[in-house]
Amino acid sequence: MLKFNREIVTGMRDILPHDTALWNWFEAISRRIMERYGYREIRTPIAERASLFERSLGEETDVALKEIYSWIDQQQLNRALFKVRDVAYETNSKISKHESPPRERLLQLMDSGEFDDIAERIRICLRPEATASVVRAYIDHGMYLNPGLTKLYYVGPMFRRERPQKGRYRQFYQIGAEVLGQSDAPAIDAELIEMLVVLLGECKIEKWTLLLNSIGCKECRPKYVAALRRELAAVKETVCGDCQRRIETNPLRVLDCKVPQDQPIIAKLPSISEHLCAACRAHFAELEAQLKLREIPYTITPRLVRGLDYYMRTTFEITSPVLGAQNALVGGGRYDGLAELLGGQPTKGIGFALGTDRFIEAIREAGKVDAALRVDVFIAWLGGPASAQVYPTAVRIARKLRAAGLCVELPPEEMKLKKSLGLADKLGARYALILGENEIAAGKFVLKRLSDAQQRELSEGELAGFLRAGTGKANH
Repeated sequence: MLKFNREIVTGMRDILPHDTALWNWFEAISRRIMERYGYREIRTPIAERASLFERSLGEETDVALKEIYSWIDQQQLNRALFKVRDVAYETNSKISKHESPPRERLLQLMDSGEFDDIAERIRICLRPEATASVVRAYIDHGMYLNPGLTKLYYVGPMFRRERPQKGRYRQFYQIGAEVLGQSDAPAIDAELIEMLVVLLGECKIEKWTLLLNSIGCKECRPKYVAALRRELAAVKETVCGDCQRRIETNPLRVLDCKVPQDQPIIAKLPSISEHLCAACRAHFAELEAQLKLREIPYTITPRLVRGLDYYMRTTFEITSPVLGAQNALVGGGRYDGLAELLGGQPTKGIGFALGTDRFIEAIREAGKVDAALRVDVFIAWLGGPASAQVYPTAVRIARKLRAAGLCVELPPEEMKLKKSLGLADKLGARYALILGENEIAAGKFVLKRLSDAQQRELSEGELAGFLRAGTGKANH
């Protein structure tokens, strides 16, 4: 008999009730702010075709190479093999119509490149990020026909098979937003950043820095990349192994290197700001003007880049010292070529993604948000079997108070008053409502505030209003 192993899967974790209160608060405030700015929620599948991310992330990136959880969809594979067999018959590719080709031969044909369009359908993956999924949905559902800009946000889990460490999990959570349409006006970029600044304010995170850069466009960035590659070729043997590989595949990603001994070399590399074309310089200048209009401070950071070809112009990051060395809270940028890469119409786009774990850690470190869920009122009912009225009355009052938006704890069994009040205190209840035969007969119930033991008598009709005011829920 197999022994049941209760250990959680490596890189995953449980988020327990004492944490989910803050998670729910943060997700709710994020949704509220984004919806004020005209964003609407989109929910895309957790599983997508792996080819979607190979295209959007680039096959040479660490995510595409090492971190995607992918598998073969067996049902799709069987269908694909029948399709390959039929196509092979039609094209006379060394397959006789009178034989049933072995599975191994069909798989070889699929690997030959002749059937790439079929083969890419069979590999499925857990999404490592959401931007590609959102843009895929934007194309699939014809949202490019929407009037004006399409503004979407998402909340949910992502998956990457990377080495687990503190604050980094294989199932992690992101909140993000995307703006898609035909305009790349700098005001769009500035308003997106403004929305994040508002979120920081709601979360009481006062210490933060907005890092800003322009990475040019398809006209001017290739010239910069060529200049960067020439400079890097001269120092190739002195940088880390990852950077040596990136020099050949994607030189811009060398600027992202965090290896300490590479930093003096990176500091001497040419800056992309020196290679911007006139249109990109004008776009960046207008973005600066828009941020100043909104009174948002920023720091221009020439080394802040995005390595993929479809990213262009605006790129930004918000950091906070409360997080220590791993200080990035949110990152984003403009990606005007992604929709075309995924087979859609030419579309302008900009977005951001924030790691929920890090943001919540920053909220905790700031220490100014109290999102803990508390019991508003504990009903201490005292009746026993001889009383037919007490428990039904307690049930009726509990339902009324819950309908009024209050958190009510109603014990399923009668307890002594001292034990009831002790449990109410342990649960952190604000009030205890004492309810027995005498209170029902008088039409008045004793409400005790547990923080200072003050108590008063209230009628059933007065309870909800008084408790809503006393718990601060009257204005919710």
